[in-house]
Amino acid sequence: MASPSDYPRFTLGSTLTAEQRAFFSKHGFLHFRPFASPEYVQQLLKATEEVQAKWLAQGVEKVNGVPIKYGHDVDGSRIVQRFAFASQHSPLLHELVQDPRFKALFPLLEADGGRVGENEKDGLVVNHYVNIEGSEFSQMGWHTDSLRDVFYGKRIGPMLNVGLHLDGTKATNGGLRVIPGTHRQGLHKMLFRKKYYKDVFYDPNELAIETEAGDLTVHDGRMWHRVAQSPLTGEASRRRVMYVPIIAGKYQPKSETSPTPFYLRFLHLVK
Repeated sequence: MASPSDYPRFTLGSTLTAEQRAFFSKHGFLHFRPFASPEYVQQLLKATEEVQAKWLAQGVEKVNGVPIKYGHDVDGSRIVQRFAFASQHSPLLHELVQDPRFKALFPLLEADGGRVGENEKDGLVVNHYVNIEGSEFSQMGWHTDSLRDVFYGKRIGPMLNVGLHLDGTKATNGGLRVIPGTHRQGLHKMLFRKKYYKDVFYDPNELAIETEAGDLTVHDGRMWHRVAQSPLTGEASRRRVMYVPIIAGKYQPKSETSPTPFYLRFLHLVK
């Protein structure tokens, strides 16, 4: 799988097929097309803009202990570039995470008690990447999503990161990169294969995930992945994607009194 065309795009139904489960078991990710219609994508974008306007007006800095990352758009206006728990602030986004199709993904956890983590971890995250001079959020370096468990001395729990892509992104315009199969790596490689977030460089084993607006991607939380910076600037570099965790284990919701997780204290370094 050396190019975006070298892996299959599936359709997500009420249950996963044997082919889909086998592909995920081997490679650690799945790509579904289409998940959301063009009309629904536009409704979701409008909903995020409404949440953004409210947070800008109220000067919101954190939601449930998670810092909100602000930046600037191509016209210089201030925008939210990383939302957390967005579905708690929008009826439409809350409705999105109730979509029954997500339940079809629960068996990939290989654990009982699967659920959409709307009120856990960082909830529904919206990342808004734009590459302009002085950008605060145009890429994200190599990382795994399971590191947070290690930080807190916990056993690594089953987790899927589910992304709904709101903009089409060609491989030549940056976007999601994964290293297939790394969800089966040992703990040492999960911790030390890359320098978390600081390493933003091409890996010869990486696969570019090329998306269309409305696509859904799923990757194992133990998998190494990054978001590559667009070589373009301005409007052409814009990429917006929503992520929600699917998890199992003890229910651990966050609230207004939750402390800021240690790993998020370095969010300002991600640019």
